[in-house]
Amino acid sequence: MNKMVGALRRTFGVVREHVGTDYMGNKYYIVPEQKTWTGRLVRAKRTVEAPNPTESEYAEGNIPVEWDAWIRGRRKEPPSAEELAKNEAYREQIKLKAREVDEKDLALKAKECEEGLVATPSRTVAAGHAAATGFGKREFSEEPTSTANTFQPGSWRPNPK
Repeated sequence: MNKMVGALRRTFGVVREHVGTDYMGNKYYIVPEQKTWTGRLVRAKRTVEAPNPTESEYAEGNIPVEWDAWIRGRRKEPPSAEELAKNEAYREQIKLKAREVDEKDLALKAKECEEGLVATPSRTVAAGHAAATGFGKREFSEEPTSTANTFQPGSWRPNPK
């Protein structure tokens, strides 16, 4: 029944209106607010049509933040091309500044280590990965390590503390 009603709406003038397209090729539409033949008010709907319609190809982050806010109704007007370009330039600026701060921090740490103000960070070397089934198990060597032939009862004594 729902499919039939939807087909009738599309046939008799309920058409989505193209609002914009982003740089990834996503197309954004709005179905305007309207009244049904019974007089009930149907609120406006916002939709997005991805350039690759299969769900398996969709990844989180395929919709820019500004368009996501419009789709979810957090903003009334769709973003303009100027706003999108300005925000993208701002994000690039932030990335560059963060990279500069990281480089300065690494240089400062290296200088402090050289001057002896801070201990050099130690590196832990682990054989394998903790998720591996053989992690922490000793590897068997080809050399025999048994003392079965030379062991004398009572010859071993623990170290006194």
